[in-house]
Parts: sequence; structure tokens; C-alpha cells
Amino acid sequence: VIADSWNNRIMQWKHGDTTNGQVVAGGNSHENGLHQLNCPTDVLIDKETDSLIICDQWNRRVVRWSRRSGTTQGEILIDNIDCFGLAMDEQRYLYVSDWHTNEVRR
Repeated sequence: VIADSWNNRIMQWKHGDTTNGQVVAGGNSHENGLHQLNCPTDVLIDKETDSLIICDQWNRRVVRWSRRSGTTQGEILIDNIDCFGLAMDEQRYLYVSDWHTNEVRR
């Protein structure tokens, strides 16, 4: 999966298929609805919950988006953060970089 920032979406490709990417989150204009992303800058896969954790930069939030079929919107995990990057450790602690405050939050 990859954050396609300027197209406001998260894309996924199946193994071996380099030409037919699929939109798995966002792609519905660049507003602030839970079904929309606005310049996502990073994404990671949470295998425990089978979901995507997305840094939704211009909406100033981190959202979780289920990978289950039929999912049409995300849920807010962290609001009011100028996020840019994400990481998750082995204990499933989420780390988020905030470019405005120049810090990494857990």
C-alpha cells in the first residue's frame, strides 16, 4: 500500500500486478468527511485489526480504515495533529511525527 498524496487516496497493488492498482481508502475529493482524505502522507498496515492507519495531513488527523470489503469510511484515532509520518512497534504502540511541533508522539 502507498499514500498517493496529491490524489487524496491510498492505493494497493496485488503481488505481481504492477499495472492495476486499487483505491482502498479515500479517492473521494479532498474534503474532511470520514470517507475522504486530504493529502495523506503515510500509511501502515495493522495486521492485528486488519486495518490501515493513515496520516491524513491536511485534515490534521490520524485515521483507521478497515481493510474489510465494503468499508467506505475511516474512524478518527488522533485529531488536531499536524502528522507527517507513522510507525508501529512490536507491542503495537503507534508513533506519529508532528511537523508543526517538531516532535514524535506515542
